Amino acid sequence: MKQAQHLIVSGRVQGVGFRYFAQATALEYGITGWVRNLNDGTVELQIEGDAERLESYKRALYDGNRFVGVERIEAEDTTVESFRKFDIRY
Repeated sequence: MKQAQHLIVSGRVQGVGFRYFAQATALEYGITGWVRNLNDGTVELQIEGDAERLESYKRALYDGNRFVGVERIEAEDTTVESFRKFDIRY
């Protein structure tokens, strides 16, 4: 069953390609939704997928890559909007 979560990611997540990493990783895990930078230096995501994929995706975000340094992911369940793809919003 499809679920949705709203995420706020903090750490070294702006100016390091995190949004592109989040999008590529979403495609890999079959996650839909969007990602965008916030003015306070955090990154906001709205993600949709089955529960197991959402958890795996969040672990992958936390693990990051050599440029990204995620310190914290705040997750909150939200309403499914049935996104068709994963977008980077500006």
